[in-house]
Amino acid sequence: MKRQFLLAFLASPAMADTPLVTAAMATPFGDGWTISVTLSHPDTGWDHYADGWEVLAGDGQSLGLRPLLHPHEQEQPFTRTLQVDGPIPNGAVVRARCNRDGWGAATFVLDVKP
Repeated sequence: MKRQFLLAFLASPAMADTPLVTAAMATPFGDGWTISVTLSHPDTGWDHYADGWEVLAGDGQSLGLRPLLHPHEQEQPFTRTLQVDGPIPNGAVVRARCNRDGWGAATFVLDVKP
């Protein structure tokens, strides 16, 4: 009697590879602020890369969006800036997204010192 074995691979849900904000800083500039944000993400090319970050007020209102227009496979982590006009309230946060998995759930509290 010949025995046959079937090897089955079960699909498991993939872990989302959303970008991680590892640092963020607000520097006064004229009547507004320069926001510097450092992101880390396992960019693999045009099919999967960090494609933006956003500054949000505590109530969820967007204060500024910084699009990222290309992958950063060879530059990890990387820092980019954004000019935001007007005040930035206490409790403002930064969140990041990638072109495949969307916005990450984690946020980074922005340290705003006048």
